[in-house]
Amino acid sequence: MLLLIAALFALSMVIGAVQIPLRQVVRILFLPETQLQTDASIKPSWIYIVMQSRLPQAITAMLCGASLAVCGLMMQTAFHNPLAGPSVFGINSGASLGVALVMLLLGGSVVTGSFLLTGFFAVLTAAFVGAMAVMALILLFSTMVRNNVMLLIIGIMIGYLSNSAISLLNFFATEQGVQSYMIWGLGNFGGVSMSQMPLFALTTIAGLLAAMALVKPLNALLLGEQYAENLGFNTQRVRNQLLFVTGLLTAVTTAYCGPVVFIGLAVPHVARLLLGTDNHHYLMPATILTGAAVALLCNIICVSPGAKGVIPLNAVTPVMGAPVIIYVILQQKRVS
Repeated sequence: MLLLIAALFALSMVIGAVQIPLRQVVRILFLPETQLQTDASIKPSWIYIVMQSRLPQAITAMLCGASLAVCGLMMQTAFHNPLAGPSVFGINSGASLGVALVMLLLGGSVVTGSFLLTGFFAVLTAAFVGAMAVMALILLFSTMVRNNVMLLIIGIMIGYLSNSAISLLNFFATEQGVQSYMIWGLGNFGGVSMSQMPLFALTTIAGLLAAMALVKPLNALLLGEQYAENLGFNTQRVRNQLLFVTGLLTAVTTAYCGPVVFIGLAVPHVARLLLGTDNHHYLMPATILTGAAVALLCNIICVSPGAKGVIPLNAVTPVMGAPVIIYVILQQKRVS
């Protein structure tokens, strides 16, 4: 899997609107900046494209794919539902509602006294605040509702309410606002610049490490909540920890990349099929690596038209994910 990720990463550096030889890409990535500037065989535009566009886009794809895949794995295990995903609690919808409020209602800027946010930073902040607000609401309901199915339904209802509000905002918005919001909703791995990468990478890696720390309670939950409690796990606390980690990772990835669909839902099943086990000691790392590989592949497909443009991310992910989900459903039917 690591070799596959390395190959896909290399392809991400080469494929795009501008053709750059692989040898030159390797030199750009590994040679010191002073040597690059004096090398006549390397165009300055190539350096900018690789270092400021393709490299952060590939890193973002890997981190986003890994994060969403882990979120899907944790939700499917915690709720014993193979069709659960990171968007099931309406966290994606909360982020989308925050962005809709900024783009469609406030004209793309947020002004509070001397505090001003415009453009990308306004959208980023709105998406993160919206996602975290829904996560806080879900955590509040989780203290009142112990039944996982009921909590799942509450999350779905919150998502419906958010989507209803977005529809109303779209109805009363300007044509330009609707177009901007629609483009954001298509998803994009190119929204993280190299200057923003440290914050994005540190947050997502911290979330992935927190998910890895939950491997033991996840294995216990596979056999039911009562079994987990007999082993000494506080299932209420574990559920809240799962919700918090899922909410944080989903909020960050949605804020930077838009509401990316199907990766979190499909990738855990791909990892299970590859390993043939539900043991999270092996399944969690495999899901992280598979999520990174699938996201890189989706990114390559998106930029493959080259000069003709970039395919929307959410037009590619269903093509990758839907066949997996159909296969899982058919397998479940055969077992039952």
